[in-house]
This record gives sequence, structure tokens and C-alpha cells, in this order.
Amino acid sequence: MQVAVVILNWNGRSWLERFLPSVIQHSGAATIVVADNGSNDGSVDWLARAHPAVMSIELGSNHGFAGGYNAALSRVKADRYILLNSDVEVTAGWLDGLTDYMDRHPEVAACQPKVLSHRVQGRFEHAGAAGGFIDRNGYPFCRGRIFEITEEDHGQYDDEREVFWATGACLMIRADAFHAAHGFDAALFAHMEEIDLCWRLRRMGWRIGYTSRATVYHVGGGSLGYGSPRKTYLNFRNSLIVLTKNLHNGWSWWWLFRRLVLDGFAGWKFLLEGHGDHSWQVARAHWHFFRRLPGVVRQRRELMDSERSPDLTGMYHRSIAYDRFILGWKRFSQLDDAAFRQVR
Repeated sequence: MQVAVVILNWNGRSWLERFLPSVIQHSGAATIVVADNGSNDGSVDWLARAHPAVMSIELGSNHGFAGGYNAALSRVKADRYILLNSDVEVTAGWLDGLTDYMDRHPEVAACQPKVLSHRVQGRFEHAGAAGGFIDRNGYPFCRGRIFEITEEDHGQYDDEREVFWATGACLMIRADAFHAAHGFDAALFAHMEEIDLCWRLRRMGWRIGYTSRATVYHVGGGSLGYGSPRKTYLNFRNSLIVLTKNLHNGWSWWWLFRRLVLDGFAGWKFLLEGHGDHSWQVARAHWHFFRRLPGVVRQRRELMDSERSPDLTGMYHRSIAYDRFILGWKRFSQLDDAAFRQVR
């Protein structure tokens, strides 16, 4: 079984200097690839000097996370890919844990490890934590992270289970499944693209998994900080696109109105907290979503026509925003377990 660890880099030389040695040390016989998204910080030259054995792919310009990985993986020959952020520190046995899980679960197309924070010891990291889910309105959350609240790791998620989506910060995926699904939606550029891909894989009959037998430490926001207005824009725009594309027999103008109202509350919350630039990005995201809506609806029709399985087990059939901000629930264990059911 040939495994390739593929790190997409954009002006992340400092992260490569800091974390690439741990990847080389703990990845055994796996091929290690750094795909450069048009960096101008000397990343490529540094890599050639410091780690000449690492395969380098120069993409020439910044294609974003989605387009960058699509281009890079078209040039990497392997049975399984591991997509790894440059700001991730891996640990001993991480690759064995992921590989063993995939070996034992041939129905799983992609899986993720436990993702802990590199900044705050003992806490889960925002991007992925212990496996991802999504609510009926398209808002993503994780075991170990609901909106801005991350949990401390007390071993509560030391298990293996199916999840709705797995994080792109550290994602093992079968190469044949990735290419059969036509990879990421490059139009998303960055953020939510792994949720969209996992959702499409599920419609093809695959499962998505999580295993705590592998652990990595993620800094988070290595390319685009968590406080960036640009990140706010991409998250709100792409969330609308992904849900409209994928929700099985559930897209309607009423649903869209309800989601826009919820986003409006988020925009006002940003404004009241003194983050007017983020409020503007929410409005901008809505404008650009409506400009793309005809094309998104066409994509949706194509997905529905080619669908093999409408199984959406694991979608949270409640509003995570209501549970978090009205009921005050901050931990995954507080959520309504009965609401994680098959949605058709």
C-alpha cells in the first residue's frame, strides 16, 4: 500500500522549517511531497537545500486549498493520500494509526486523527477536533468544538467512529475515491471544501471516519488567521454553497431565507462586538453567493442525478446555533443525541 503525505504550502516556509522534520521522522516509508502554491517567501529554494529527498511540486500560482490539492494530487501516484497542513506537528505512530483504521474499514473513503491544539496544551483544535458534523442549516461543528468553544481533552473521544466530515488539516483519503469524486470543488478556493468532498463521497456510498489511535497537533490559521475577515467571508459564502449543492431534497426558498436570517444575526453580533469588517464580509458573502446561485443549482441537479445513496446519517437535525447561543450548550455531550439521525 503506497501512501503519500502531501503538504500544500503557500508562504509557509517558517511552518515547514518547524514541522516538516517531525513529518519526515514519523512517516516511515511514505512518500513526502510539498506542493507549493506560488510562494514568494523562498519556500521552494529552502526545501531544495534543506530536504532534497522530499518531492517538490511547483504549482506556479496560488490556486487555494481546493485547486492546489487538485493540481498536486493529479501528479502524485499513491494508493492513499494524506493531506497535511504545513502548521501541523505529527507524532510517533500517527501514520500507523490512520493506515490501520483504513485497512479495517474498507467502506471508509477518508478518515482523520485526533486534532489537538499546538497553541493551548490539552485542548482540541478548532479545525477538526475529534471529527466533524453539520447541522440542518449548514453550520459545521465537531466533537470537541462548537463554534468558538473548544473542549479540553480528557480522553472523552478516545474511540473510533463514523463522522459526517473529516478535517482537511490532516486527512487520509483513498486515491481512487478522491479522483472518482473529481476532487475538491476548486470554486470554493478555501474553507468548507473538505465538508463538500466528504458529503459527495457519502452520496457515492462511502463512509467517513475518525480514529483516536493517531494524534496530531495543529497550530491553526497558518495561512489565514482565525481572526481574518477574509476567513469570515469564505466560511459564510462557502457554507451557503455547500449546503445548497448537497442537501438531499431539502433545498427551498424557505430554508434559504431561514439561513440568511441566522447569518444576519451573526453579522449583527460581529457589529456589536466592534468587528464591523467581519459584518461587511457576511454581507459580501451573501452577495457573491446569489451571483453564483444559478451555477450552484446546476451542480446540485447533477449531484442528484448521479446519487447512489442519500444516506446522511450523522447530520444534526437541529440548529447548533440555537443550542449554543440560546440554550448555552458548549460541549458535544450536551447535544441531543436523537437529532443525529438519517435525514432524507
